[in-house]
Amino acid sequence: MSKEPIRIAMWSGPRNISTAMMRAFENRSDTSVIDEPFYAAYLAASGADHPMRGEVLASQPTDWRTVVQTLLGPIAGGRAVFYQKHMTHHMLTLFGRDWTRHCRNAFLIRQPVDVLASYAEVRDEATLEAIGLPQQGDLFEETCDRLGRPPPVVDAYDILCDPRGMLGALCNAFDIPFLETMLAWPAGRRDSDGVWAPAWYDAVERSTGFAPARRPLAFDELRDDLKPIAEAARPIYERLAAHRLKSGS
Repeated sequence: MSKEPIRIAMWSGPRNISTAMMRAFENRSDTSVIDEPFYAAYLAASGADHPMRGEVLASQPTDWRTVVQTLLGPIAGGRAVFYQKHMTHHMLTLFGRDWTRHCRNAFLIRQPVDVLASYAEVRDEATLEAIGLPQQGDLFEETCDRLGRPPPVVDAYDILCDPRGMLGALCNAFDIPFLETMLAWPAGRRDSDGVWAPAWYDAVERSTGFAPARRPLAFDELRDDLKPIAEAARPIYERLAAHRLKSGS
């Protein structure tokens, strides 16, 4: 492992396995994690009305520049790896992105049909921007241009089908060792969880590992009003999915 700290920026949309992924990395002895650090800055700048808005605003810096200082600053406990769980829809255009060049950026994707069906269970209105696909696509292209090659991409379904193989491939891409401790964790809430956990993390708090994979939904199973959004999201998803890691890679 490199002597320099490894900062992993994992970019996901909502209603993915992003919190379970954070659990997996937090269960490593060499890793510190941070949960959606731009959430309060996003709410303050956008005026979006989310569950527990007041609590979120009070719990984090609302200036994106202050957030960046934390992301690039000392890692808690002097650990070698800093895993940053980011939501792509939080990255408004007015937030600078130059800091991302100091991180190893990776992208967690999920079939848009499944994302939208899950999103509709907790939010009344869904939009393409709310599920973060355009923002994720932009960040992916920016990272490709800077690196001259695609960054690591992992699909949630692939991870659930083969957690050991896919996490091994991801760790290999980050140049860190895979640890068996990533596959199981104690149930319950973490001090590292965002203050919004009571509104969103019920299932992951009960979990002790990755859930079994479920059959992806077919397009025809999606609610009719969500189908145009899924259609618009599909080419962005497919662009990233073409570069997704394979088990054992």
